Amino acid sequence: MTDFFTKLKALSNRQPKSGGSPVNQRRLVSFASLKTLVERAKGAEPSDRLPNENNENAPHPGRRSPRRRPLYQQWWAWSVVGLGLGLAGTGLAARETIVGIRRHMPNTAEALNYVRNGTLTIEAADGSVLQQIGPATRDKVTLSEIPDRLKQAFIASEDRDFYQHDGLDYQAIARAAIANATAGEVVEGGSTITQQLARIVFLGQERSIGRKLREAMLAHKMEDELQKDQILERYLNLVYLGSGAYGVADAAWIYFSKPIEKLTLGEMAMIAGMPPAPSVYSPLVNPDIAQQRRDIVLQRMVDAEFITLAEKNQAMAAPIAVKPSSPKYINSAAPYFTSYIQQQLPNLVSKEELEAGGLTVESTLNLKWQKEAQATVNRAIENYGPPEGFEQAALVSVDPRNGQIKAMVGGNDFSKSQFNRATQAQRQPGSTFKTFVYSTAIAAGFSPYKSYMDGKYVVDGYEPRNYNKRYRGWVSMRDALISSLNIVAVKVLVDVGFDPVVAMAAKMGIQSKLLPAYSLALGSSEVNLLEITSAYGTLANKGNHIEAHGITRVFNRFGKLIYEAKFKPERAIDQDSASIMTWMLEGVVNSGTGGDATLGDRAVAGKTGTSEKRRDLWFIGYIPQLVTGVWMGNDDSSPTYGASSTAALTWYNFMSTLTEEIKPEDFPEVPQLDGRDGTIKAKPVNPRRVVAREAASGEGDYSEESSGESSWSNSGGSSWQGESYSEPSYSEPDYSEPDYSEPEPEPAAPVESDPVESTAPAPAPIDTVPPPEPEPAPAPIEVPPPVVVPTEPAPPAPAPDASL
Repeated sequence: MTDFFTKLKALSNRQPKSGGSPVNQRRLVSFASLKTLVERAKGAEPSDRLPNENNENAPHPGRRSPRRRPLYQQWWAWSVVGLGLGLAGTGLAARETIVGIRRHMPNTAEALNYVRNGTLTIEAADGSVLQQIGPATRDKVTLSEIPDRLKQAFIASEDRDFYQHDGLDYQAIARAAIANATAGEVVEGGSTITQQLARIVFLGQERSIGRKLREAMLAHKMEDELQKDQILERYLNLVYLGSGAYGVADAAWIYFSKPIEKLTLGEMAMIAGMPPAPSVYSPLVNPDIAQQRRDIVLQRMVDAEFITLAEKNQAMAAPIAVKPSSPKYINSAAPYFTSYIQQQLPNLVSKEELEAGGLTVESTLNLKWQKEAQATVNRAIENYGPPEGFEQAALVSVDPRNGQIKAMVGGNDFSKSQFNRATQAQRQPGSTFKTFVYSTAIAAGFSPYKSYMDGKYVVDGYEPRNYNKRYRGWVSMRDALISSLNIVAVKVLVDVGFDPVVAMAAKMGIQSKLLPAYSLALGSSEVNLLEITSAYGTLANKGNHIEAHGITRVFNRFGKLIYEAKFKPERAIDQDSASIMTWMLEGVVNSGTGGDATLGDRAVAGKTGTSEKRRDLWFIGYIPQLVTGVWMGNDDSSPTYGASSTAALTWYNFMSTLTEEIKPEDFPEVPQLDGRDGTIKAKPVNPRRVVAREAASGEGDYSEESSGESSWSNSGGSSWQGESYSEPSYSEPDYSEPDYSEPEPEPAAPVESDPVESTAPAPAPIDTVPPPEPEPAPAPIEVPPPVVVPTEPAPPAPAPDASL
């Protein structure tokens, strides 16, 4: 067999002769191919080993050698290519995923101001919390305020190597995996404190590989950009610890009713053991399990050399002294105000931000003043309400220089009635609306000394009456305002016109719809307490109006500013006219119906108001730095038998408590009164018919003209005579008050009329004298002209007969 292969090799090395036969050439080619096969066989096996004769793959002298397939036809080659492409694609996808995650990673500094979703925090002007709604951290603490042992308890329990790792603790991950596998359940976690904070702030509780990848990358980023102490502080303020406790200070209060600095070592360990399963480890739910968890944390503190074995044993021996308390700030410190804030929020921030929650609202409220306002209203209802027949009251204070609401009380008990009488109750303002009529007249150039006849007056069938149904004769506008004379107010309205008065009131801050009627001068159109108080503030602010508001700034859950109040003053009335009106309203307090609001030597201006049958009792007054409005009445609009002087007294009771905090200031000097040019144009009403009679001198009554026609004139030169009148300039003339032409046994006050005079004493201050028993109201004493500065009575009087 060896000789055969030797000869075969020799033949394969022979070169073909030129011109040889085709058969010989093919044989030589076959030999060459066979040679190649043999040489390959020699390369694969020892040279002394020869192919098996029975091998089917052995070369055969009479058979052509098989060809090798190309690489692209090999299945394993394509498998290798596919595997390579798959790995490459996976790598590229992973790279793009990581790049995408990095590109969309949030600013880690947002964790420092983060507030949980679904929460709302409302703060007072000084930063104190008024109310918190939802899963909020109610008591935030700095790291320096947290006891060292409490910090060590959390580190030992949750992240022993917190100060050594860079966001991920691989040893802890391996240790947790072994412990969980050994126990057959999850008994230990591998997430670091940094990872947990990233999950709380940015990721949520989703369980997926993608979330774990983002969590790990965020943890690295946070470690790079934040300090360890910052991370630990935010974690200890945000971690959920069961029973509505978010953060360690909340847990200390909810479980033990104490601040964190008074916690015992055992209590600290119990709180530190709750994060893995707050509902399970809560001492309020499972005290035995909570105690076991506490002991585990204490042992870990020993292992970490934070405490000694003796300290551990002492803490374990102490019983669990749970003393639960409700979370702080669930109940609002100013419920009527905070409910108003919640109603305003949708007008200021987007729907998306509202739905996401986590908002922090900085408000304008002065919490100290608010508490005093609520106490004042409660005492007024308790002491003045029963004898005067009213069950509710409201109070609002606004800084006229910036429009900020400083106090708001909408009733005496929010738990019984959430109806905010300061913002939601639309009531007739009575004579407090006269301020806008006279402001319009002064702005139109009328002199405060312009005289009008206070006598019987019927205009287009509407007859206003003074409170005591008597007349003063000729009086100036200023004296008529001081005495709150209804007839003169209506005559001034006719002289200046409906449209200018409505426009002036709107510019000054009245947002409710005002009806153009003669009774508008006496407050027949309804308004709410907040808007009319704000409108009076326009005069206190020298004619500039700034919209009343309770919110200064709003931050979203990451501490980003999303709203800031930027109210600018708008000129509503010229400064000289505002100064004149303030001077006139000072007279109301100093010598008129608002005498109960006097604050010693302080400058005070204001106006009383009483609606029909005394359903509403008002006083709106101001000093240069603060305007306050008071309303009293009943929710069902039933009549009272009180007086607006009680509202003025309640105003005094509140404002007198603030005098030490507010520096006394004077109102601006009164400008020249004569020869003034108006800054607006009057548009007098042209009535169809006027019946006017002049009051008889010294009689307080009226006399008729002998001609049977009616006429009257005033010092300003205006006159009506006979029936030669054009149509009125308003669309609906039938806004008359009830007909008071016939005497009544117990006269009810006409709409907006204020009592003119009385000998009854005003109510005593609430804190010093108990409420008097009801007694019959004394008959009014007639004061002959020209004395026109009586005070408005406020005696508790018997209820009017139901038949009236």
